[in-house]
Amino acid sequence: MILVKLKGLIVMSKKTIRDIDLKGKKVLVRCDFNVPIDKKTGEITDDRRIVEALPTIKYLLDQKCKVILCSHLGRPKGEANPEYSLAPVAKRISELLGQEVPMSKDVIGENAQEMSSDLKEGQVMLLENVRFHREETDNDPEFAKKLADMAEIYVNDAFGTAHRAHASTAGVAEYLPAVSGFLIEKELKFLGDSLDNPKRPYVAILGGAKVSDKISVIESLLEKVDTLIIGGAMSYTFLKAQGYEVGDSLCEPDKCNLALELIKKAKEKGVNLILPIDNVVGKDNEVDENGKLMSEYKTVPATQMPEGWKGFDIGEKTMELLKHELKSAKTVIWNGPLGMFEIDEFAKGTNTIAEALGKIEATTIIGGGDSAAAIEKAGLADKMTHISTGGGASLEFLEGKKLPGIECLMDKEKCCSREDDDGDR
Repeated sequence: MILVKLKGLIVMSKKTIRDIDLKGKKVLVRCDFNVPIDKKTGEITDDRRIVEALPTIKYLLDQKCKVILCSHLGRPKGEANPEYSLAPVAKRISELLGQEVPMSKDVIGENAQEMSSDLKEGQVMLLENVRFHREETDNDPEFAKKLADMAEIYVNDAFGTAHRAHASTAGVAEYLPAVSGFLIEKELKFLGDSLDNPKRPYVAILGGAKVSDKISVIESLLEKVDTLIIGGAMSYTFLKAQGYEVGDSLCEPDKCNLALELIKKAKEKGVNLILPIDNVVGKDNEVDENGKLMSEYKTVPATQMPEGWKGFDIGEKTMELLKHELKSAKTVIWNGPLGMFEIDEFAKGTNTIAEALGKIEATTIIGGGDSAAAIEKAGLADKMTHISTGGGASLEFLEGKKLPGIECLMDKEKCCSREDDDGDR
């Protein structure tokens, strides 16, 4: 059972694959196989999301289920596009499971229906990219029903798309008994505990480009954390709001008043709000064919950013300040890199803080998206307690929003016995 508390109230109590009789059943599993694929070689460059789905798939196979996997990949905009085919995913799952996982040529067409009908106990198949149909993102009821007609039970294990009300993430739950897989259960446990029952001191690190993207998250976290660290490009809006020059840095002048309100709220709540005290600035961020920065860069005090320069990372003094703050932390949640980590010259701040997190005795939760990519690039994934597979979903969860892909699942209280599993919710 999934049991998550938010602001002291139980808002989610959902059934998982442990809570229903699955033996020999045909199961449709929504996974998040939206993995990066090298366009030149066709090879998957990071298979973490596939690996994270394996516990659920293996459990279903142990229950002698007939397993139909489905997922999206990229944004094909409702049209069949070979560039976004899930064929490389089928190949990788086959390798990881040690058994063939064939892929259908379509999603709800004749080939998919024939393959699903022919499935034997202990076999797995993968449907082609569900976003080859515009009806997927439109949450079209007829499309959802055709998906559901191929199975007897629906399992959602795609946390990365749980904040989307699409046909394969929420729509199919109207037609089948719906429960979560182990990945969603794990995601909600770590994120839920960080909101409702964190060990203290509790530190949140927010980076990324825009304040406007994270207003609700900041407001939510100010109710819970002891320290809030703000870095990345969004910090320049906070600095400008206090009257400091930010050069040509990415900034949202129209959000300066909001930034001042958030600073005021932090003081009222007794939250230690930390902004950069120095920054690494550059004339530009263009790189050569080897990925090397082509323009000069230097470190300056955050209050003295020169005209014509742009901020791209936190400086050494800020790194030391943050490392000192993190030493005593017992819970840390991090969403958004602290600089333009894709460029080596501007990756030091993000990497240094990632290394610091790997050395402290605390629950460390990385909120997916660019944060997860930065941790992976730094080779520090195994040092973190939990890396979320959903950037947008984790943000919306931290904001306190309801996630359609979770809300649609069966409630434990309403459907408590295996004999009652008739799909009613």
